[in-house]
Amino acid sequence: MLKALRFAILLILSTCPATLVAQERYLASYNGFGVGAAPLWATKDFGFFAKYGLNPDLVMISGSAPGTQALLGGSTHFAQTDGTAVIAAISQGADLVLIAAAVNKFPFSLVTQKNIRQPTDLIGKKVGIVAFGGAHELSMALALKEWNIPRQSVTLLAGGPSTNRLIALSKGALDATLLAPPDTGEAARMGMHMFSHLSDLKTAAFPINVIATRRSFLEKNREVAKRFLQAYSEGLYQFITNKEKALAISNQRLKLKNTALVEEAYQFYGPIFSFPPRVSHDGLRVVLESLAQRTSGTKFETNVDKYVDERLLDELEREGLFKKIGGKG
Repeated sequence: MLKALRFAILLILSTCPATLVAQERYLASYNGFGVGAAPLWATKDFGFFAKYGLNPDLVMISGSAPGTQALLGGSTHFAQTDGTAVIAAISQGADLVLIAAAVNKFPFSLVTQKNIRQPTDLIGKKVGIVAFGGAHELSMALALKEWNIPRQSVTLLAGGPSTNRLIALSKGALDATLLAPPDTGEAARMGMHMFSHLSDLKTAAFPINVIATRRSFLEKNREVAKRFLQAYSEGLYQFITNKEKALAISNQRLKLKNTALVEEAYQFYGPIFSFPPRVSHDGLRVVLESLAQRTSGTKFETNVDKYVDERLLDELEREGLFKKIGGKG
């Protein structure tokens, strides 16, 4: 998987003009193809990376674990990804760190067949998730716990991208699956039941959409990382507040024929994006507690500084960036 990814990245660079290849290039990955990935797209497409002297190539790596491996292996420099795999890797000594977060709540909904109307109906059923070891698995575990449903009474199946799982759900191969807008809108139109929005869970705080990098890269390229966060903050804010531009970019990137689905997704994500883009410490603790439960006998460092480096965001806040972006400075 990692070898194939490196080949793909080299192919990207080989297609750039020679004058650009001669320059130092930065690559940033995102782990899904939906409006949740939009902050990175917006930063690029709104021209904020260029504003701060950066021109990173964006590459989609499906799933948080492969994206984390690519970042750790040096194939990419920044990753916009689910925090679960990154936090798990850091707890095991990986040279990684979280430097920002765009979403700190579960953005999923559990979509089910029509006959599943209450939590006990999930017993003995097959629930599709994107992959094991990420936010999908953890959010389902937390939801089942809150609903007093034994984890082992439900079969979780790694079904890959949302399109595959939606098809499997429509054909009855799955009884339920986790989806995010715009796929939830499509599922509703297919007659599926919107069982629960996991953002409503008591333990909904979760760093689902973070910016991660290598600590060693951060130490050697502090100004690059700072400019990346400056650009990212402006891109995120513009996406949240400028609906017209946000929808235009989302439609262009997603290429959906039904633009109403994209607008539904925007309406869903807008209120849960985090600005300034700080990592929720409460959400981080949720991940650590879950990891500790899944690996009994292993102690996890609970010091937030092991996982998050907020010094650049603190510096940007002292310099008044966030007030300036929000028109308050």
